[in-house]
Amino acid sequence: MEKTNWTTETEFILQGLSEYPEAEKILFVMCLLMYLVILLGNSTLIILIILDSNLHTPMYFFLGNLSFLDIWYTSSFIPTMLIHFLSEKKTISFTRCVLQMSVSYTMGSTECVLLAVMAFDRYVAICNPLRYTVLMNKALCIQMAAVSWGLGFLNSLTETVLATRLPFCGKNFINHFFCEILAFVKLACADISMNEIAIMLGNVIFLFSPLLLICISYLFILSTVLRMNSNAGRKKAFSTCSAHITVVTVFYGTILFMYMKPKSKDSAFDKLIALFYGIVTPMLNPIIYSLRNKEVHGAMRKLMRRHWLRRKH
Repeated sequence: MEKTNWTTETEFILQGLSEYPEAEKILFVMCLLMYLVILLGNSTLIILIILDSNLHTPMYFFLGNLSFLDIWYTSSFIPTMLIHFLSEKKTISFTRCVLQMSVSYTMGSTECVLLAVMAFDRYVAICNPLRYTVLMNKALCIQMAAVSWGLGFLNSLTETVLATRLPFCGKNFINHFFCEILAFVKLACADISMNEIAIMLGNVIFLFSPLLLICISYLFILSTVLRMNSNAGRKKAFSTCSAHITVVTVFYGTILFMYMKPKSKDSAFDKLIALFYGIVTPMLNPIIYSLRNKEVHGAMRKLMRRHWLRRKH
């Protein structure tokens, strides 16, 4: 399998947990079930947002973008990974590896910006309620969503171009379940310090800058809520933010845990942490936003009633 001179047609071998074949079978079942929940939950949320006019608001528009993003993100690597769990040959072509890496990186970067945009939406809704419909108009929402996707794509394109320009000359074992950019560049037989700096800068810009904006938004929100005289108003304000706060906490909590925890002596543990970070967050997002959301529950009841009436007639 190894070659002295590599071309873009070279195959990579994704190691995953090849040393634990029984564990891979268990992971196959777990990841398949979670992937089905991701597809069902996020697709249902998108359909409800499209069909129910009560959900045609900025908050649900951005939530629809988030659900669409989560489907694409997980679909970029889970199907291939599931096949590899059950096969001895765990190879992936250079082109497919780069595509997988690029799509997942685009979606991850976009999600960071999108969460900050959703925090700004909550800030305007609570701190400027009388001007909310004027400020958060349809054109601005589309522009903000487009900027989120555009920035995510540019970040991914920059990192991917830098990675694919590296020379590869022999090592083709990626010590991961999927084509992760850092694992990919470490296979190069050249100085990768430039790539590592670019990845680090990308992480700072797309992880911590949105987090800072989210924190600032919620400081203003908290200040406004504490000045409210009505307990009912406070409760309503907190309830409109609770789902977003939970999603941000899960998203950034798992990322910070992954990056700040001491490196494990067993690489299998680190790979499992990265795997479940990539699957659990997209699975929880639609559940969190649907769990105690009366508007989503109402839209679901309407859809079910409409479907039942059609079948009856």
